[in-house]
Amino acid sequence: MIPSQSFVDPKSVVASLPIKPQGIVADFGCGAGYFSLEFARAVGEDGSVIALDVLPSALEAVESQIKTLGIKNITTKRVNLERERGSGLGDSSVDWVVSKDILFQNAKKSVIVGEITRVLRPGGYALIMEWNPAAASVGPDAASRVAPEMLKSLINEAKLTFVQEIPVGGFHYAFLVRK
Repeated sequence: MIPSQSFVDPKSVVASLPIKPQGIVADFGCGAGYFSLEFARAVGEDGSVIALDVLPSALEAVESQIKTLGIKNITTKRVNLERERGSGLGDSSVDWVVSKDILFQNAKKSVIVGEITRVLRPGGYALIMEWNPAAASVGPDAASRVAPEMLKSLINEAKLTFVQEIPVGGFHYAFLVRK
């Protein structure tokens, strides 16, 4: 069980998801790659992870970890997810999208959630995680956080299906959705 006031543990979160070996994963706003690395382990060497971020420094951090750990199934790509088709990925091209802490930072939230829908294969899953507005003692200011109700509205507008809330610790909340 995840403590109520804790940071996200990518390993335990990914272990709780219905991930199949050989899957293709897009990590939207990959940051330092914590989820990229765990998804790469989960899909195995015959699967792949595309780590996407707008910041070159984030991609360099992922590339450094890939090299240090000898991981061969992660590629990095610099993108702007606030643009239409901003991931550069093909329509219905991935089995999973993980999006952690990117909506609160971006004005074009519906474009990003729409891009998740576009790149997911039918039946594909997305894990969308944001800062919990009720736990504003840590992280960004409360005004910039995305309320769960707003995220559910964005999910519905994008024609994704809410599957369940995933326990990730009190500083964040996460929804598992499906195309």
